[in-house]
Amino acid sequence: MAQPTPARATDDWWRSAVIYQVYVRSFADGDGDGTGDLAGVRAKLPHLAELGVDALWFNPWYVSPMKDGGYDVADYRAVDPAFGTLAEAEKLISEARELGIRTIVDIVPNHVSDQHPWFRAALAAGPGSPERELFHFRPGRGANGELPPNDWPSQFVGSTEPVWTRLPDGDWYLHLFTPEQPDLNWAHPAVRREHEDILRFWFERGVAGVRIDSAALLAKDPQLPDLAAAPDPHPFVDRDELHAIYRSWRTVADSYDAMFVGEVWLPDAERFARYLRPDELHTAFNFAFLSCPWDATRLRAAIDSTLAEHAPVGAPATWVLCNHDITRTVTRYGREDTGFDFAAKEFGTPTDLALGTRRARAAALLSLALPGSVYLYQGEELGLPEADIPRERIEDPMHFRSGGTDPGRDGCRVPLPWAAAEPYAGFGSREEPWLPQPAGWEAYAADRQRDDPHSMLTLYREAVAARPAFGEGPLTWLPAPEGVLAFARADGALCVVNLSTASVGLPAHSELLLGSGPLDDEGRLPQDTAVWLRA
Repeated sequence: MAQPTPARATDDWWRSAVIYQVYVRSFADGDGDGTGDLAGVRAKLPHLAELGVDALWFNPWYVSPMKDGGYDVADYRAVDPAFGTLAEAEKLISEARELGIRTIVDIVPNHVSDQHPWFRAALAAGPGSPERELFHFRPGRGANGELPPNDWPSQFVGSTEPVWTRLPDGDWYLHLFTPEQPDLNWAHPAVRREHEDILRFWFERGVAGVRIDSAALLAKDPQLPDLAAAPDPHPFVDRDELHAIYRSWRTVADSYDAMFVGEVWLPDAERFARYLRPDELHTAFNFAFLSCPWDATRLRAAIDSTLAEHAPVGAPATWVLCNHDITRTVTRYGREDTGFDFAAKEFGTPTDLALGTRRARAAALLSLALPGSVYLYQGEELGLPEADIPRERIEDPMHFRSGGTDPGRDGCRVPLPWAAAEPYAGFGSREEPWLPQPAGWEAYAADRQRDDPHSMLTLYREAVAARPAFGEGPLTWLPAPEGVLAFARADGALCVVNLSTASVGLPAHSELLLGSGPLDDEGRLPQDTAVWLRA
C-alpha cells in the first residue's frame, strides 16, 4: 500500500538527509592523549565528505565530569578541554559547512551535572532556598525523613538504585539517571529561559540543528506522587506540559532556520505524533525499527507503523540501525535474538559475525532506501562489531548501576580504527585510548577498506551516492515471496531484501543499481542479501 508523503520545501534538507553520529571521545584523537577530540574530527572531515553525509550529529562536547559519557553537562557554553575549545568547535562547524556538511549538537534538558553552577549554588544555599527551586528538592518520608520522597524508578534499565539522594541537611534531590545528574524543574521560568538562550548560543555559531536527549522526561507532576498510586497521566513521562516547551523552542529554531530531532521513546503512536506537529519538533528517532529483529514480517510492520504515525502530522520518518547506546548492528544481527532490548543484554552472548555482517550490509541498503532521513552511527560504515570490554575497564554507569550484570554501552563506543599499520589502528593516540581496542581491530581500518570494492565502507559510499535514485516519493510494497521485502519508490527505483531461507528470483528490472552481495550463479538473490534495481 502506498503511503502519502507531504511535499518537501526546498530548504527542508533534514527531511531526507543522511546524518552521521559522531561520538567525539571515540572518533579520532588529534592531540595523542588517548581521547578523541575536535581536532581529530576536523582531520577526518574528508572521510565524511567522501562518505557523502549531509550532516554530523555530535554527542555532547560540553564541559562535563564525564560521569555519564558527557550527558552530565556542567557548562553548555564551553567545550570540554578534553575535546578542545569553543573556537575549535566554531572552526569545525564552519569547515564542515564548506564541505556541504551541517552540524547538529546534543542538548540534555532533563538534567545537568552536579558540578553545574546552579546545582552547586543550590547545595550551598540550603533547604527552602530559591536556588533549590531550580531542581526537585524535597523532604523525605518516614518519622525522621529517612525514606525517599517517592517510589520512582531509575531510567537506567535494570538498575535497582534509588532516584533520590539525601543530603546532610536532610533534603533529598531527584535524579532519574545517576546521582551526578540532578533533574531540573521545568516548571520554573528560569530553566526555560536558560535553555532557549543555550539554543540561540549554538544557532549563532552556525549549528543547523539540535538533538534533544530524553525529550519526553522533562516535565514532572508538581506533586511528585508515587508511581504505583499515580493516576494517568504519568508523573514524569510524556506530560502535556512538554508541548508548550517545544512550541517555544520551535519559535527559536525557526528564527535561525534550524531543526530538531527528539529522543522520544513512546509506545503510543498518537502520543508520539504530537511531538511532530508543525509547530513542535521536526523529527524524532524511530526506535521501533532500530530494535526490530531481522524478520521480514516484523520489519515490514515496523516500517508501516512508522510511516503511518508520521503521516497525520506530515513529518518525515527517521531510520537508524545503531547508536551510542545500542549493540552494534553486525553483532546484533549475528545472534539468535536479533532484536534489541536493554533488559536482555548480558555478557557472553554467542555471535556469528559473518552472518551478522551479511545482514548488516543488507540492512544498510534497506534503511537507505526508505523515505525519510537516515542516521548512521560512527563505525557502522566500517562494519565494526560490538567489542567485549574487560570488566575492569568498563566505564559506563549502566553497568555499575545494574550491579555488574549489564555489560553496559562501552562495547559500541570503542575508538575507531583508521590506519591498519599505525599504533592503536590509527586512532591517533600516543598511549592506549580511553577504551581498549580488541585484538584484530586493525582489520576494520578505514585505509584498508577504502580501495576494497567489497568492503563495508565501499558499500556505504556507493549507497549514499546512489540514494537519490529513490527520490522523495512514497513507498509502495510489491508482491514478494514469504520472507522477502520488496518495494518501489519514485522514478522506478526498487529495493528487494531477502530474509528468507533460500535464494529468490528478482522482479523484472532494467538495471541492477547496487547489491549488498553478489547474486548467485543463476542470477537469484541469496539469503540475507539486498539489491537496488531500476524497473
